[in-house]
Amino acid sequence: MNFATSKDGTKIAYDKTGQGPALVLIGGAFSYRKFPGTVQLAKLLSDKYTVINYDRRGRGDSGDTKPYHPAREIEDLQAVIDDAAGGTAYVWGLSSGAALALQAASAGVPIKKLALHEPPFVVDDSAHKVPADFLERVTGLIDGNRRSEAIKYFMIKGMGAPAFIVSMMRIMPGVWSKLMAVAHTLPYDAALMNGYMDGKPLPAQFGSSVTMPTAVLEGTESPASLRSGARAVADALPQAKLVSKKGLGHTKQLNAKLIASELIAFFQAPHTAR
Repeated sequence: MNFATSKDGTKIAYDKTGQGPALVLIGGAFSYRKFPGTVQLAKLLSDKYTVINYDRRGRGDSGDTKPYHPAREIEDLQAVIDDAAGGTAYVWGLSSGAALALQAASAGVPIKKLALHEPPFVVDDSAHKVPADFLERVTGLIDGNRRSEAIKYFMIKGMGAPAFIVSMMRIMPGVWSKLMAVAHTLPYDAALMNGYMDGKPLPAQFGSSVTMPTAVLEGTESPASLRSGARAVADALPQAKLVSKKGLGHTKQLNAKLIASELIAFFQAPHTAR
């Protein structure tokens, strides 16, 4: 385990494995660097890349300096890239981690190539969208130390999960305790996605400064809202392509082998202008 120091002094924990070009992995809501799917993905990629798998702010072994703002997470990623990768890296982000990676790229964080895995943007009214006060409700539940309620609310109202799925997770051995351990960071994910889950099209200039080669991954089995969001992001970014394949969905269990194969193909391919 290593630590990078973010701009505000927060210590950000990361693991570094393998050899080759640097590749940073960014998990989504409820994820942390010891999350089994991410650990497996890092292992599969480590033959070709120096894989940097880190705990986002407030998770695992990383610090959690207050107050939170999405800009702090961008600074965290910059610190990890500086400390572990020498200043530039490939980046893969999953779900809210994709939203973070995209915002970091927009802010000028030096990313060679960018892989956005089902960013959870809701861009039309044909499917599930979050309540207007989603961020405020999630934050209020956490501030009131009502973690179980926050998890349930985030999953059902934010992720569109059926209530019975949440109930099943509560009785699965070891699952609920892991969710509870990072529940206090749910407002962070909600803040990263705030304004992009209300069923409105992406802004006209969305992602115009994200000029590095980008792959937007989506699973053909994924909910309609995730697929619509992925397509909208791919259409909006100047140098993006959509990678649509069965098994790339992220709402069940990560298919680490398939994801690794797609990432290797994308990162190793010569870039051709869109």
